[in-house]
This record gives sequence, C-alpha cells and structure tokens, in this order.
Amino acid sequence: MSPERTDPTSSSSAPTETTGSPQQATANIRYIDHPDMLETFADSITGLMIDGQTLRIEFGVTRLDEMKQNTAITGRRYPACRLVLPPAAAVDLINRMQQIGAALTQAGVVKANPAAAPPRR
Repeated sequence: MSPERTDPTSSSSAPTETTGSPQQATANIRYIDHPDMLETFADSITGLMIDGQTLRIEFGVTRLDEMKQNTAITGRRYPACRLVLPPAAAVDLINRMQQIGAALTQAGVVKANPAAAPPRR
C-alpha cells in the first residue's frame, strides 16, 4: 500500500479570514511546491508540549550501536527536528491525522481500539 498523501491545496487554497476590519476580508492563498526542499527522517516522537500558544513536537531518530555477539543491543536517540505550530495549524494536523487513521483502519492496516466499557456499579 502506498502512503496516503494529503492534498496540500485542500486547505491552503481555501479563503483565509483576516481580522482587524468590520468587513472580514478573505485572502486566496495558493500552494507553491518546492520539490528541492530537504526532508527530515524521524522514527519516533520524543517530545510533545502545548504551552497555550503553540504545539511543539520534537521528532527523533534512533541510531543503533555496533552489534557484538553475546551483548545487549544498544543505541542512541537524537533529535532530528522540532516542529512548532500555532493553534490553527495544530488543529489542522489533528484533523488530518484522524482522517489518515480512519483511512488506515478502513483499509485494514490498523485495528480500531474498542471503546472502553463503562465501569460496572
């Protein structure tokens, strides 16, 4: 199965409201791709923090030490990227991740967690 790619123009091209005037003006924002932009690989999320103004996500990458016979496997985890999002972008990320989760569940790639039964009295 190929990874699901979200359409970057779906929310970026939608009119965006601006504040400050009695008549709400809208801006038509076009998405312009940069195919030469560097990508960052991460295999874990090492930190997640909300401070009221931003959502901060720290991604990590794990590097295994040289493997030796009859010894435990060891490694190190390094920060790879820190992403800081304002509230609107954080909500957009949450909504899109829920959509991806639903698509993966529907495709049978992941199983849905059954709802926890209420405690008996």
